[in-house]
Amino acid sequence: MFVDKVEIQLKAGNGGNGAVSFHREKYVAAGGPDGGDGGKGSDIVFVADDSLSTLIDFRYKRKYVAPDGESGGAKRCSGKSMEPTIIKVPRGTLVKDTKTGRVIADISGNEPVVIAKGGKGGWGNSHFATPTRQIPRFSKPGFPGEQLSVTLELKLLADVGLVGFPNVGKSTLISVVSAAKPKIANYQFTTLTPVLGVVKRGEKSFVMADIPGLIEGASEGVGLGHEFLRHIERCRLIVHVVDVSGADGRDPSSDYEKINAELKNFSEELAELPQIIAMNKCDAATEEQIAKFEKFLDEKGLKAHKISAATTQGVEELMEDVTEALDKLPPVKIYEAEPLSLKELSEEAEGKHSFTVEKVDGVYIVNAEFLAPILSVCNMEDYESLQYFQRVLRSSGIIDELERQGIQEDDVVSIYDFEFNYIR
Repeated sequence: MFVDKVEIQLKAGNGGNGAVSFHREKYVAAGGPDGGDGGKGSDIVFVADDSLSTLIDFRYKRKYVAPDGESGGAKRCSGKSMEPTIIKVPRGTLVKDTKTGRVIADISGNEPVVIAKGGKGGWGNSHFATPTRQIPRFSKPGFPGEQLSVTLELKLLADVGLVGFPNVGKSTLISVVSAAKPKIANYQFTTLTPVLGVVKRGEKSFVMADIPGLIEGASEGVGLGHEFLRHIERCRLIVHVVDVSGADGRDPSSDYEKINAELKNFSEELAELPQIIAMNKCDAATEEQIAKFEKFLDEKGLKAHKISAATTQGVEELMEDVTEALDKLPPVKIYEAEPLSLKELSEEAEGKHSFTVEKVDGVYIVNAEFLAPILSVCNMEDYESLQYFQRVLRSSGIIDELERQGIQEDDVVSIYDFEFNYIR
């Protein structure tokens, strides 16, 4: 099964929590705080793997969760940072933000790409010791790892794309110019998946892709072509194969116009790619049929190669022309990562400290995900630790929201499993 587009969920590892610990040693009366820092959470890294040709593995595993960093320990021992979590994808895979469609990365090179960053480890209580605060009983929690939904979209890395209606001879052509062995038969839609072949011309070589046959309406989702039009987008050159023999009762001039219309409807950029026209099945066509199509092309100022892929007639000259054309064209298109927009940046910043306050039966209930790890490392029986927690409530705007909603002295505030009476 050829799968070239999937949606998956990624969750990078959280940073480990800092430790609350005090030095204990014989003959040392007050060793002071020695809590270590938490380790860094695992990054999620994508790597191109040439042994993969589809995204089918992601059909069966849609969620990837990287391990968290270890918490810090006593004696200023830092927690273990986690190794990156490697996800292998076919070369040419685009990683996009599912929500916005923003391109995060193009996995086309050999370098690993970090898609979701693991959280940093939290500080141990040894960092919070001061001349006036010598026994801090609190530490910082680890930062959460990035969590996002991404769409993987495979766009084949090919220099040349073969396009044309079904059964015009594209598969036969790629089979005689490369080592590719696509299924070849005399019926439409023989080719159901894109086929790549390496064409060698002396010391030069290029990659050719046989794109499954397009039909009229493909750009709007009709037939198989719609599924594979994206694979032509990286191509530097298009070889437009036309059956001039009129097999299946088709008109080559009409076929040529319709295919170009589908390319334009799908992408203006795709329609502007340079084309070389290959008049295939000339051995089965009459001189009148060939002359008629050549006249049609002359009126448009175009020229074509007369070939027969089955007998290799004219194929050598066609490949020479393709090689010369590629020498003058820029390299295969690589998509640049798109930065976050100002709106996305502001939404991300707001989301990190978002909260809600709701009054239920006289109790003010605060829901704030960012407070959960902070609560886990605060000792509410310790005065300095409690002061730290109060500063977080004030700086995050939670106290201001409680006062806006009319909270009074001794009213109860509930934050997860921690409840306290409000005091001005």
